[in-house]
Amino acid sequence: MNNPRILIADDDEHILTTLRLMLKVNGFDIITASTPQQTLASAISAEPDVALIDLNYQLDTTSGQEGFSLISQLQQQVPDLPVIVMTGWGTIDIAVQAMKSGAADFIEKPWDNQQLLHVLHTQLRLRQSLTGQARLKRQNQLLQQQLTPDTDDDLIAVSPAMVALLDTLNAIADSDASLLLTGENGTGKSQLAHYIHRHSTRQEQAFVAVDMSTIPESLFESEMFGHVKGAFTDAKQQRPGRFELADQGTLFLDEIGNTPVSQQSKLLRVLESRQFEKVGSSKTQQVDVRVIAATNADLQQMIGQQTFRQDLFYRLNTFELRIPALRERTEDILPLARHFIRRFARKYQRDIMPDSLSATLVRQLQQYPWPGNIRELSHVIERMVLLCRNDQPDSGLLQQVLPVHQSSVQSASSFQHTPLQQNVTAATGTSPNDALLQTGTLEDIEQQILRQRLDDYHGQANQAAASLGLSRSAFYRRLARSK
Repeated sequence: MNNPRILIADDDEHILTTLRLMLKVNGFDIITASTPQQTLASAISAEPDVALIDLNYQLDTTSGQEGFSLISQLQQQVPDLPVIVMTGWGTIDIAVQAMKSGAADFIEKPWDNQQLLHVLHTQLRLRQSLTGQARLKRQNQLLQQQLTPDTDDDLIAVSPAMVALLDTLNAIADSDASLLLTGENGTGKSQLAHYIHRHSTRQEQAFVAVDMSTIPESLFESEMFGHVKGAFTDAKQQRPGRFELADQGTLFLDEIGNTPVSQQSKLLRVLESRQFEKVGSSKTQQVDVRVIAATNADLQQMIGQQTFRQDLFYRLNTFELRIPALRERTEDILPLARHFIRRFARKYQRDIMPDSLSATLVRQLQQYPWPGNIRELSHVIERMVLLCRNDQPDSGLLQQVLPVHQSSVQSASSFQHTPLQQNVTAATGTSPNDALLQTGTLEDIEQQILRQRLDDYHGQANQAAASLGLSRSAFYRRLARSK
């Protein structure tokens, strides 16, 4: 079997010599070029399996424009050739632009030999998998993605902030670069991690998510790396860890800032070496995962407080992307609200028209600061759907279901109480905002609605049930849940 053939392009002879020796020792055949013209000619004549190119040459040593032009020419002349770009430290923006131009991945100078070998082997595997019928299947999948809109409607991007974010995500989704998603709670970091996986070359492999805040420190190694039978008292059988389950796929480390300090070095080791051992085993296992981490914590501040390792931070954030808060993307509030109305109207079998919201309600939705972001919007809309008596939610109903936040009292002060709210207040002795609708569960809210409707119809269960679109027996079954 022939050795994989790597085309290396750089105008620094020292770099060419270093890479030639290192890669030759690791079983690659090497072709070198020192100019864009030589690179293009070698790519056509020598038929390399992967091209590893610098972005800057003699005409321009900083902007990368020669490299971008070379990537474009390679795409036209040798469209199946994966291109990996080499960038200087701190030039992430140039790397992003390179991948928008068509590069498959990038490495930073000075490079880590093991990381470079991992990137090369990954691209070689992907290229091999895209030959023959596999390539045709992949092309059909890409075509289907273009013809079929994304079914995950929660990912709405109308605002400039979200459009820019998705442009960046689409540019780097196909790479194996580690990503760190930051932003407030409820902004949709988990959903964006799924989006990245679905648009990556690993989309047909596993997506494994783990909430780092829920793993007890004593079980960290077992949860992340697995254990063998008999490794400890309760280890009655062998168990794979999260890294093993995500092999060849994507591992999403949510709430990464909550990783115990004592365990961060173990996490760093597997991220650097792609190796681990199960608890109770001396056998080293290899793993190939794409890591996406997320946090709402200020990791830089935690580094200063020595509660988060700086080297782990840099390993995780090849790209650090901040997810904007909902108040920073007001153009998305109305489309999101309509989407949630459609979803919960189907769930609760309500005939509500999401596209005919009043101008007052729309304005109030957009003016409210949404401290809980998309998650809060979803919960508020669900409550509105449950309480809505007709086919169109009104502005009074929004005030009724909004939780009281100190920062939003003025924004909500213009909302008017509705007769339903006054009735609930009279029945309970407190405002729903201050009591049930602020702290109660959806079941509590449903019980209040059922009892209130029964009171409205003076105990006539048939009429109360009919007003809610329920049969008499269904009405009583729901009412009996609280007993």
